[in-house]
Parts: sequence; C-alpha cells; structure tokens
Amino acid sequence: MPTPSFDVRIWAVRNRNGRKTAEVRWRVGAEEFGSTHANKTMADGRRAELKAAINRGEPFDAESGLPMSEVRAIEAARTEVTWYAHARDFIEMKWPRSSAKRRMGLVVGLSTATVALTAKDARGPDPTQLYQVLYLWGFNVHRWKEEPPAQAREMLAWIEANSLPVRSLEKADSVRAVLGAMSVRLDGKRAAASTFINKRAVFRTAVGYAIEKERLDRNPLDKVSWERDDDDNQVEPACVVNPTQAHALLARVYAQGRRGRHLAAFFGCIYFAGMRCAEVVKLRADQCTLPKHGWGELRPCKSGPRVGTAWTDSGDAHDDRGLKSRARSASRSIPIPPELVAMLRWHVYRYGTAPDGRLFRSAVGGLVQDKAYRLEWARAREQVLTPVQVASPLAKRPYDLRHACVSLWLNSGVAPTEVARRAGQSVDVLLKVYAKCIDGTVKQDNDRITATLNAWKTPKS
Repeated sequence: MPTPSFDVRIWAVRNRNGRKTAEVRWRVGAEEFGSTHANKTMADGRRAELKAAINRGEPFDAESGLPMSEVRAIEAARTEVTWYAHARDFIEMKWPRSSAKRRMGLVVGLSTATVALTAKDARGPDPTQLYQVLYLWGFNVHRWKEEPPAQAREMLAWIEANSLPVRSLEKADSVRAVLGAMSVRLDGKRAAASTFINKRAVFRTAVGYAIEKERLDRNPLDKVSWERDDDDNQVEPACVVNPTQAHALLARVYAQGRRGRHLAAFFGCIYFAGMRCAEVVKLRADQCTLPKHGWGELRPCKSGPRVGTAWTDSGDAHDDRGLKSRARSASRSIPIPPELVAMLRWHVYRYGTAPDGRLFRSAVGGLVQDKAYRLEWARAREQVLTPVQVASPLAKRPYDLRHACVSLWLNSGVAPTEVARRAGQSVDVLLKVYAKCIDGTVKQDNDRITATLNAWKTPKS
C-alpha cells in the first residue's frame, strides 16, 4: 500500500560524470530517489513536474518516491489491463521476430493460459471451444484483419468481458490454475512433460513482459511451488534401428517405384548425415560436395518445416528459416560417407534439380510434402520389419533415422562435441536426448561387461 508523505525535498539537476545524461534527485522522508534522462532539458522538465506536485500540496509515496497522482494512475492502468488484452499485446510484440513454428508454440501457450484466466461461469462457453477460438482468431496476428464467424465473434467478446486482470496473478491460486491447465490436454488426460514445459516457458515470458510494462511488480511464478515432471523428450532405444535394418529400409524405399526412388536419397541424408527432415527439404546442389571417391560434405543453411499457411508471412505451408538455434545465414558442415555420396550423385544424375537448385521436389516442382515421404516410409517398414517390429516404435517416423545416425556416431567413439556440431545441437541436448543404444547391440554390451568382470575375478588356487 502507498504511504503518503509531505516531507519532500528536490535537489538541482546534475550531469552524470561528464556524460550527456542528466539526473534528477529528490527525497521523500528518509529515502532518496532519482531518475536519469537523456539530456538536461528533459531532466529539468521532470524536476518541474515534481515541483508542480509539491506546489499543488500533493503528497508523495514514501515507497516509490512518486507523487500520489502518478501512483494512482499506475494502479489504475494495472486494474484496467486484462490478461487477454495483455496476451494480445505480448503476441503482437513477439510475432515479427518469431519463426512460424515459434508463433504456433506461443499461441498454444497463451490460449491455454487465457482460458484458465477467465471468470468461472457455468453458463459460459465450453473451455475447449474457447481454446479453439483463441488459437484460430484471438492470437493469430495474421487473422486480426479478417472478420471472424459470428460464433467466434461472440466467444471473443465473452473472453474480453470475462478475462481476469493481469494483477490477479498476484494470487497464487491464479498461477496454479494456469499451471494446472497446462499439465492436461484438452481431453483431460495428462499432457506430455515436454508440452507442459513449453507452455510454461511461454507463460513465464508473457509474465516477464507484464513486469516490463509495469502491470506486475514481480514474477508470481517464483512464489508457487510446482512439482516438475521429468522431461520426456528423450529418444527411446526401441525406436533406433541398427545399420543392417537401416540399409534394408533404404533399399526397400528405392524399390517402391518412381516416388520411392526419388526419396531414397532423401532418407539417406537423414540416416547418414543426421539431418532434420525440414533441412533435407531445402538442401540444394550447390551445398553438396560429391567426389567420385571417398567422403563428401553437405553444408545446409536453410530449413523448411511445415507449419501451415496461417503462421507464415508468405502464406506458404512451409516456413523459410535458417537452421535451428543458429543465425539465419549460418550453415553447418557435415562430412558424409561414400554410401551417401553415391546415392546423391545418382540422384542428381537421374532427376537433376529444381530451378532454385533443390535436390528434392514434388511432382509439380514444389517442396517435398511430409505426407508423401511418410507414406513411402510406412510402406517400407511394413515390407522390411516383422509384424512385431512394425507394431513397435522401431523407426516409426523418418525422423528416427536421425536418432539412429547420432547414436551410431556416439557408439562409434566420435567425440560428443563433434557429434553435436554435425547434428546441429548443443552438447548438453545431445547427451540428454540422443545418447542412446543402437537396437541389437545389447548382447555386445553384455559381453563387454562380462569380460571386464571376469578380468577382476580372483584366480582359484
């Protein structure tokens, strides 16, 4: 609560150590306060405002040092800003500098938090419908200029009228309501730990923006104890194929007709070079060094994840962005073995490139669609793997070839720092996520352990 005081003294403006900036200093009670300004003229203006408050007979707040009229104005601003209005300010600020996939993640987190921070009304819309209208219309900046359907307009108006103020987060119960909503899916089942962690990160960043905008004094998340779930974003050994299985799957893809032959090298880039699917989609011929003999090199510098037309600036389904966790213009050097060199040389000889130099393209020349390569991969699994393996997580997704590649590098004795560089990951993430065993090497590992134990046995006399 503000503490009014008439014991106020204001000193003359002073320059700071020869700099152009100027400082206003004043005292309220026993506490001193100050504000720094770009130049002396601005500082004189602020000093004049403070002097005017004294001349009006206005008390100052002993805690903040501000005239009580300014304190009341700040409190009123805090009271007026609802969480929904703040969340829209936040997403509008983040949108221009965020990738399409990041935008989607921000909207997912904000939609969950906003539904949790609405007044509870048994007659209100269903929470699932509220989430959907926020996801589609409330926080998608690209669609703010469009006219939502009538039902969506009604729900957005209801959210505006019933959204709790940002300051409601000062109560621990409100924070717990948000975290609780983030820990479950829309169907009420427990959410994956990674989903909760990602949503909570968005919420924390939005709360930080509220502090920056002076809508909150401190981060309310810091005073709420919440049991942290273990991160489930780890590769299970059961999904990692061994080299024999990988070669058999790649050979089968090649044998599956025209589209399969075109995509065989696509999957080869994932398995032999550890590339992400979205990176292979954008790989160009001028980024490949493919000698007749020996090792080659790939230098990807673009990524094209499919996120949907609603999230990209271009309106394309695929985003056009740099490599993950790197500067937009940065590239990554990946040495590739002769097997992949041969696959790519044949691919270029047989299919050429797209007009922009891309190695892989759809039938009409566009980007390779994830639906197409997933279908070819599913067909190959059914032909190569046993029924039990087909029903298991073993190489269930094309992305699992990347896990197999990185696991193979690690198990081959390649230094983790070099593996992380080739894979485009930090060493911490690499060791946490990718350091897994290759399927089918358990017996070899057991034999090594047995040999070590036998070496330490005491000889019988």
